[in-house]
Parts: sequence; C-alpha cells; structure tokens
Amino acid sequence: MDEDEVRRRTRAWIERVVVGLGLCPFARAPLEAGRVRVAVTDAAGPGAVFEALDAEVDRLVEAAPSRIETTLLACPAFAADDFEAFDELVGLVEAGLRERGLEGVLQVASFHPHFRFGDAPADDPGHWTNRAPFPLLHLLREASVEAAVAEHPDPDAIWRRNVARMRALSLEARRRLRDG
Repeated sequence: MDEDEVRRRTRAWIERVVVGLGLCPFARAPLEAGRVRVAVTDAAGPGAVFEALDAEVDRLVEAAPSRIETTLLACPAFAADDFEAFDELVGLVEAGLRERGLEGVLQVASFHPHFRFGDAPADDPGHWTNRAPFPLLHLLREASVEAAVAEHPDPDAIWRRNVARMRALSLEARRRLRDG
C-alpha cells in the first residue's frame, strides 16, 4: 500500500471514528483547521520506526501549534499483526521522549489494529476505542492536552463513554468503522 493510501485511510479513520463517534472531543478543531499532520513510514523494524518518529518529534517541536497541532505517524509495515511488539515500541518511545527532555512537552498515544488494554478481557469491545487501520503513534502537545482537558466539563467520563459506545456496536460495525 502506498503512502498516500495509508494517509487517506488514516484520515478517514480519524474523521469517521475519532471525530465522527466523538471518541476525542478535542480532535475536531485541529482536524478542521488543517493542523493534524499524518506522516507515514515504511519502516519494518523498531529502530527505523524510532528514527522516523524522531524526525516527526523534531518537526512538531519546531512548528508553531497554529501550523501543526499534533502528528500521527502511521507504521503499516511494523508489527501490524503483533500488538505486543508495537506496545514494547511505545514504551521505548515514551522513554525516548524523557531522554530528550520532552516529558511535559509531548506525549504519545498509540493505536493499533489489535490494540488491547492490559486489564480487560481479550474479547472486550472496549479495546476498539484504540483500534486503527494501522499501527499509529500519535504525538500530542502536553500544553494543548492540558488546555483542552481544563475546558471539558468531565474529562474522566470520556473513556467510559467511549467504551460504552464500542460495547453497543456489533463486531461487524466496529470492523467497518476501523477499516472503512
């Protein structure tokens, strides 16, 4: 699959699931303002993914939030069928942000076609809140997250509402949402 197709499918997933279902009440404004960057890497190994992410971290830190608010790095060739390997990479990414002195500046959220929360049964529909068509590393500006959360009447209710929405959908409906 070429980069343009990965980018198109990722944006469609953001529009259809993240914004369309209201899973992230903070996503619509930057998406509609064109401040969401979707980058793609064809890297198949963790080192190469880390290099691509490092470049995206630099780009995001250097850009004004009015130009790039947040970045998603799609990694379709890395661990698409191996959530555990992807989850290990996410831990390394978090450690890398700390090592670069970016803790409190950037945070990473992760999405994967087979995402699982560690404390939930394997078949829990709640996992679908973080399932995307490709492995995704989402870089967010801490200041933007803090400002958005401060304006929300009940930020702790967001994840519970999201899980309830996914549990209310059939497996086929969840797959259609993720895959388009």
